[in-house]
Amino acid sequence: MNALTLQPIKSLSGEVRLPGSKSISNRALLLAALAKGDSRILNLLDSEDTRLMRRALEALGVSMAQQDDAWLVKGVGGPLVNDDRKAELNLGLAGTALRPLTAALTLGRGEFVLDGNRRMRERPIGHLVDALNRLDADIGYVGEAGYPPVRVRGRSLAGGATSIDGSLSSQFLTALLLAAPLAREPVQVDVVGTLVSKPYIDVTLDLMARFGASVGNENYRRFIVANGGYRSCGDYLVEGDASSASYFLAAGAIAGQGVRVHGMGRDSIQGDVAFADVLASMGARVERRATSISVRPGRLIGIAADLNQIPDAAMTIAVLALFAKGRTRIANVANWRIKETDRLAAMARELRKLGAKVEEGSDYLIIDPPARLQAAAIDTYGDHRMAMCFSLAALGGVPVTIKDPDCVAKTFPDYFEKFLALADD
Repeated sequence: MNALTLQPIKSLSGEVRLPGSKSISNRALLLAALAKGDSRILNLLDSEDTRLMRRALEALGVSMAQQDDAWLVKGVGGPLVNDDRKAELNLGLAGTALRPLTAALTLGRGEFVLDGNRRMRERPIGHLVDALNRLDADIGYVGEAGYPPVRVRGRSLAGGATSIDGSLSSQFLTALLLAAPLAREPVQVDVVGTLVSKPYIDVTLDLMARFGASVGNENYRRFIVANGGYRSCGDYLVEGDASSASYFLAAGAIAGQGVRVHGMGRDSIQGDVAFADVLASMGARVERRATSISVRPGRLIGIAADLNQIPDAAMTIAVLALFAKGRTRIANVANWRIKETDRLAAMARELRKLGAKVEEGSDYLIIDPPARLQAAAIDTYGDHRMAMCFSLAALGGVPVTIKDPDCVAKTFPDYFEKFLALADD
């Protein structure tokens, strides 16, 4: 395993243009493929997860090609497959590809096995499978029940009423909603339990509307989806990734002349734009514009916050807590445990290496920062966000070694180059 040692960084200042959002990119690819007509997707993220989605769609017969700064996707105008072919799709660790494709492949014909890497086989999918099978889908398990790999036998999706548990992952509901406009009848989805990460559902609904679908949202408890299919929206510009913005904005809050990120801002459809509000509550000086956000240092203080709605960016807050005065409590993030790794356990373990006192609960972390950070070698567990958020520790006056830094290829292949380019001399 390779490693990257970051020497102490005095401060970071400057401007950075964000790569496209992973969540938006993979949704846009799938909807463009299902739509009638051709779509051009601009600022599509080029990363491991989006490549896995592109390759899967191409393997299913979808035609797409890169044209200058855009991807041209020729929509099939209905189900992805309408013959009796069989195929196996390996989606690695890309939940934003495996879960929506599981739902989409119920719409047509064919037989498909969708699989991933070892960690993906540990991430649950049962709530999505159960909800789809209640709509007359035919999905079974190749191995352990409730987990990938899954076998999908396409026979079209009947439509009607179903329910889905929203307490583990919003991706289950997203996958179901994305497929619903191509069911034979309208689909009613009732959400059971407390829906986590609602802002990601807002992203889903926004994209569905842009591609011509009609969805009624009854206070996130019930969704009514018309069965009118999708149509091309012409050109679609993918916003910069708000989760990726969090690392640069947090760096701007720690030391330097300030950092401005371009590509998302006050008008963003992504929930993680609320990260800027959390920074402001901790004492950072924040300026929001329509398509950019800038942050300058302030006197940072610890906070107690429910960060259920921004779970990815919440990891950045956990590392930023090392630079704040007083205790920080991050609450209601139980779904960290089913991400790319068990993020609750991993964050607690690695923060302690840097000298913090950490209490790990079932759905929370309590972090007391050390008087002085300790040099440490950070294990990333193959999790891109572990690698990126712990790069901030180099601003604490000590060298920090990031093990397996290449795992950032999942969403931000040139992250460390962009991060270090902002370092002040």
